[in-house]
Amino acid sequence: MKGPDDRGRFGPYGGAFVPEVLVPELRFLQEAFNSAWADEAFRARYHRILKDFVGRPTPLTFASRLTLALGGARIYLKREDLCHTGAHKVNNAVGQILLARRMGKARIIAETGAGQHGVATATVAARFGLECTVHMGVEDMRRQRLNVDRMRLLGAEVRPATSGTRTLKDATNEAIRDWVSHPRESYYLIGSVVGPHPYPVMVRTFHRIIGDEAKRQLIDAEGRNSPDMAIACVGGGSNAIGLFFPFLVDRSVRLVGVEAAGEGLDRRHAATLSCGTPGVLHGALSYLLQDSEGQVQPAHSISAGLDYPGVGPEHAFLKDLGRVEYVTATDREALDAVKLLSRTEGIIPALETAHAIAALMRMAPDMAVEQVIVLNCSGRGDKDMNIISKEDVAI
Repeated sequence: MKGPDDRGRFGPYGGAFVPEVLVPELRFLQEAFNSAWADEAFRARYHRILKDFVGRPTPLTFASRLTLALGGARIYLKREDLCHTGAHKVNNAVGQILLARRMGKARIIAETGAGQHGVATATVAARFGLECTVHMGVEDMRRQRLNVDRMRLLGAEVRPATSGTRTLKDATNEAIRDWVSHPRESYYLIGSVVGPHPYPVMVRTFHRIIGDEAKRQLIDAEGRNSPDMAIACVGGGSNAIGLFFPFLVDRSVRLVGVEAAGEGLDRRHAATLSCGTPGVLHGALSYLLQDSEGQVQPAHSISAGLDYPGVGPEHAFLKDLGRVEYVTATDREALDAVKLLSRTEGIIPALETAHAIAALMRMAPDMAVEQVIVLNCSGRGDKDMNIISKEDVAI
């Protein structure tokens, strides 16, 4: 379960399918990461910044009114929305910025969809005085204007991606082109458990603190260190793997990842693991949405952060193993979930998180009252208020 192997493979998935110019850079990155993570001083600095700058540990909040409204299992929220910058993304950004500095890189490249990874990257680049360029699809720039303004205020250059669907896939394409053009001086700070080896294992390592904290916090809350179910949304899959990884070896914990069904699985959606097939995208072999000729198909979700036609290779492996159950939630269900959490717990979730809440609404009532669920509240909903308001859900 620990993976990947020496080739960066989780079973058949993963690897590094990249232009020749990036092969030595990825080798350098892997060596630097292995050395850094083995260095007690590096790990101590990483955790100190998470405590003093990010605000960790994040609370594990008992959702008493949500539990009452749904019936069934007791529901706890792992509050990544309370991290500095408003989402879990900053955990990984801190780890990778420290690694970039250790490698002597002067310029940071990133991609972003909903803007939360872009904001996190711009934030840590400002904190450490590094140049930062964030690639973002123009459609996502329109949907997430607040985060565009935040990135620019922090000193980052936001470069619009104008090709294709003009969303996260296309922003990632542009970020990779940028990296290929400037490999020596630039560090590509990937925001999810996707991309070529060693990125999936690096990002998982920097996010597993979510599940590690939840295990310790459950002892105080429930007198046990594991829930009956852990549930999280899945786009690329970083917040989900961060919660799931410490529980993978405990087969008593049911792990549920929730993808975006968009307008429905027979229409436009981003349910890669539910409807995709294996193929190569952005440097790794995993499930992706593609046609019979292998052409990547457009993805759709009301959530810009889930609007991606691929998924992390570790999630693909866990799907095939049957260790994680992957389900879906539609745009409409996610909007209804925003309303429910807002009005029962006083927490406005990001639209990404709302997909996990939507699945929870179906599952929790069928569980016993003595059972426990941990849901990763991966981000706050400020960035999505223009979309939510237009749908007349919460106001």
